[in-house]
Amino acid sequence: MMRDCQMLLNQMKEITGIQDSAFLLAALKAAKGDLMEAVTFLTEEHAQEPAQDLAAAEPSAWEGSAVGKQVPQNVSAAPAPHSQDNLHTASAVRPLESPKAPAAERDAAERPQDTHSAENKNRSKRKRCEVWGENSKQNDWRRAGDWPVGMKNIGNTCWFSAVIQSLFQLPEFRRLVLGYSLPQNVLESCRSHTGKRNIAFMQELQCLFALMLGTRRKFVDPSAALELLRDVFRSGEEPQQDVSEFTHKLLDWLEDAFQLTVNVTSPGDKSENPMVQLFYGTFLTEGVHEGNTFSKIETFGQYPLQVNGYRNLSECLEGAMVEGEMDEATASQSVKYGQERWFTKLPPVLTFELSRFEFNQSLGQPEKIHTKLEFPQTIYMDRYLYCNKELIQIKREEIKRLKEKMVTLQQKLERYMEYGSGPARFPLPDMLQYVLEFITTKPAVAVSSAQGSQTTLLHSQAKPHVLDVLSQPNGILERTDTSTEDGAFFLANSSPQQNSSMELQPSIPPAELSEHPAPHVVSEEELNLVRTCLQRWRNEIKQDVQDLKESIARTNLSIEQMYLDPLLRQVPYRLHAVLVHEGQANAGHYWAFIYNQPRKRWLKYNDILVTDSSWEELERESFGGLRNASAYCLMYISDQVSCAGADEDEGPEAVQIQKEVEALTPELRHYIQEDNWRLEQEAEEWEEEQSCKIPQMEPSPASESQDLSSESGPDQSSVCEQSVHSLSSEHARIAKEQTAKAIANTADAYEKNGVEAALCEAFHEEYSRLYLLSKETPTPQNDARLQHVLIYFLQNNAPQQVVERTLLEQFADKNLSYDERSISIMKVARAKLREIGPDDVDMEEYKRWHEDYSLFRKVSIYLLTGLELYQKRKYQESLTYLVYAYQSNTKLLLKGTNRGVDESLIALYRRKCLLKLNEVAASLFVSSEEARVSEGVSILNELIIPCMHLMNNFEISREDMDAIEVMRNHWCSYLGREDMDAKLQLKLGELLPRLLDGSTEVFVLKEPPKIRPNFPYDLCSRFAAVMESIHGASTVTVK
Repeated sequence: MMRDCQMLLNQMKEITGIQDSAFLLAALKAAKGDLMEAVTFLTEEHAQEPAQDLAAAEPSAWEGSAVGKQVPQNVSAAPAPHSQDNLHTASAVRPLESPKAPAAERDAAERPQDTHSAENKNRSKRKRCEVWGENSKQNDWRRAGDWPVGMKNIGNTCWFSAVIQSLFQLPEFRRLVLGYSLPQNVLESCRSHTGKRNIAFMQELQCLFALMLGTRRKFVDPSAALELLRDVFRSGEEPQQDVSEFTHKLLDWLEDAFQLTVNVTSPGDKSENPMVQLFYGTFLTEGVHEGNTFSKIETFGQYPLQVNGYRNLSECLEGAMVEGEMDEATASQSVKYGQERWFTKLPPVLTFELSRFEFNQSLGQPEKIHTKLEFPQTIYMDRYLYCNKELIQIKREEIKRLKEKMVTLQQKLERYMEYGSGPARFPLPDMLQYVLEFITTKPAVAVSSAQGSQTTLLHSQAKPHVLDVLSQPNGILERTDTSTEDGAFFLANSSPQQNSSMELQPSIPPAELSEHPAPHVVSEEELNLVRTCLQRWRNEIKQDVQDLKESIARTNLSIEQMYLDPLLRQVPYRLHAVLVHEGQANAGHYWAFIYNQPRKRWLKYNDILVTDSSWEELERESFGGLRNASAYCLMYISDQVSCAGADEDEGPEAVQIQKEVEALTPELRHYIQEDNWRLEQEAEEWEEEQSCKIPQMEPSPASESQDLSSESGPDQSSVCEQSVHSLSSEHARIAKEQTAKAIANTADAYEKNGVEAALCEAFHEEYSRLYLLSKETPTPQNDARLQHVLIYFLQNNAPQQVVERTLLEQFADKNLSYDERSISIMKVARAKLREIGPDDVDMEEYKRWHEDYSLFRKVSIYLLTGLELYQKRKYQESLTYLVYAYQSNTKLLLKGTNRGVDESLIALYRRKCLLKLNEVAASLFVSSEEARVSEGVSILNELIIPCMHLMNNFEISREDMDAIEVMRNHWCSYLGREDMDAKLQLKLGELLPRLLDGSTEVFVLKEPPKIRPNFPYDLCSRFAAVMESIHGASTVTVK
């Protein structure tokens, strides 16, 4: 008897996860030795979940389904299998409670998650290298309608793409370049090398801009224009160029090229130069130096701004415009230094160069400043104009006075909030409150041991509810009142109030309650006097603190609103482009965010990729402070330029582009036509190559469904139904052994009450089993979601209609034709599936849930395979599985934490594998043997570099950033090594730019071979074995 009792306790520990033997024994006694009733009791009480969460996980009363059309009014809160005595009673099966009110609460609770998923949708679909593993298709290099084109990275040329795209999207600049022409006599008279180079560059830039307008390609090749620049920027020390340096040089070349046209009519007059008019302005500097005043006017193109020490662009500008202190009244006697700058003329295109690099004297090398700097979409330049000098100086003095007042107020507040004379200081109002609580505390009173030792186990006095059966010939579910003689089912009341009275309380030894300190003796007179004083003082101090906080808030508001004067909002500049740099001072990657006026939205230009974006994404990637990416250059345009561009958008962008193409010279139009003709030739050659290749194996049902879901056509609905059917059938096939076991347990019901009663009993018994499994506490070695699709659905609060249809489809699986009973149940289940109409189940939603589970299994398989290969030290094969597991898992986690697997586990072993593989590649490279060097370079190019840049495209962790830095430093350490021959150093020089640069088009990582285990037990066993090896824990038996 004792052995049987211990066995029951062990089973309860395994099922419920509760390890308190006394607690479990009390529950078993309360259930009169019935194991399942005790388990049901414990899982209800131990879960401690909100009512709406429970309702979300429980099945509805089959409302609206073909299995049953009647809605039970009172049903229980958790399933429980039959006792052996009552197994023959077909009517003793009941669905779980799902009242409408909790269901509505569940829907409301799920909406924020849906919103969060929608907010992240754009970001998740725009990741660089997102088409890894896909075969190259024509759509990958054909332009989509009038969508802006990208620009090919010719090796460390992302800086060129970012600047040229920003300038091209300025309609006025685009028209100037495309309309550039020189008289023949000027061309012939140009003798200087610089002049010829500038003209040649303008011609190549014209051709590039023409292609960007009229090409059918997804991206253009800037090689010709870049070749002219390489001679000027070629440097053995700097593998890639600085955006600021290139922009300065570019504007100089363009200015010189346009000056040739100006000189025809106005020789030497730079004021007529279109580039000067568009990009250059002037500012006046007034100052005091050693008691002497000075004043001078200077010209600027890109205005430099310091980032360090400032929070936003306005503060940067203020710091640049005012340096030191100026006192005109005492200028002749003072030796102070100070100066003010005032813009006297602003260009239509105003470019700010953000100085994010500084030289570290101790390290002897430049470092990047990663601090956060905010900037607005619209900035008003009135406060920096010379014409507003007097008004601004008054406001600056007022701000100075207000800031001094703010400091005084904050010091006063600090005296209240950090009160005390010792090292520990506390808010004074809190200290008075603590003293007040102390004097009013009563002395401790002993607790009766008899009272403390009382422990009870409360039972529900309500009679069990009857269970639902499928007893009608037409398959309609009815309520039938039956009872169980031995109380094998523990039924919880449907109301929360009744549930709260059924708590299970473990027996605990009596213990004294801990009391707060209190005065030993205090008279009523003393208590009243001290209480009155403390309360009055505390109220006075609280009022003083409140007054100080309000004064600080008012002062701060006055400072913030100082420049909101309507007189200072007459010169608006709108943000046109943001050039972003990601990386460190010595290397990195550039891309641009550019506002598209016709579409009224932000676009992201990242080499060949041009993707839809948003201000929120721009903030994340440009402000800095979070990652090593931040804005490096800001391009604002005047309100007049913005309005001029908007006025000309008299129709769709495609119409505007067509008008610009038609306005081109015949030579440029012919150039576009030739390039488009070459594109068609390339397409034909590609198709011929594809036709000669060996056909690939047919994709799996899951992959077929994903491909079909993205296609469009007249028969889209049938495609959707095929997709849903293939996935749900696959999941039914995977669980067929579990379903067959549930059918086998209905032999008595089948013989006595018929096939429909047997289906109903099997359905509810299987649901109860899966529901209990879904409520188990997960362990590192056991993931119940791998055992069955419904466990995944229940843990993620899938809609009840999806859960019911999925389980019904398990019994309709054609693979269950083992015997006559299985075939009969399968036919009835199929008939009921046909009765479920589109109003009962949203098939699109149903498909999405099955797609998510299919992807979850794929992630799990990839993760397990990657970990197994890692343990076998097969790092090359392991890395591809781990990379793809992480990429797919990220999509799942956007929908909820239980949708995917542990992200940190994949990231950890992906990082470990990458570091190991990097060591292998490095050791091969330094071996100096040609074959081994080639193998090391191949590993670096085909695996390590693509993986590194894919990691950078997600929200990269500090550990991953450190790992990437370690790998880059490892390779950089080989530079200049005396024991490495010149040929190897040359090869290293070719590798490092790709290792350090974030280019997108050259990195391809093939998807690993598909592995598709059909049985969940195989997958669970592998999972347990791998996790046991990783965590050093004992293997968990798969239930």
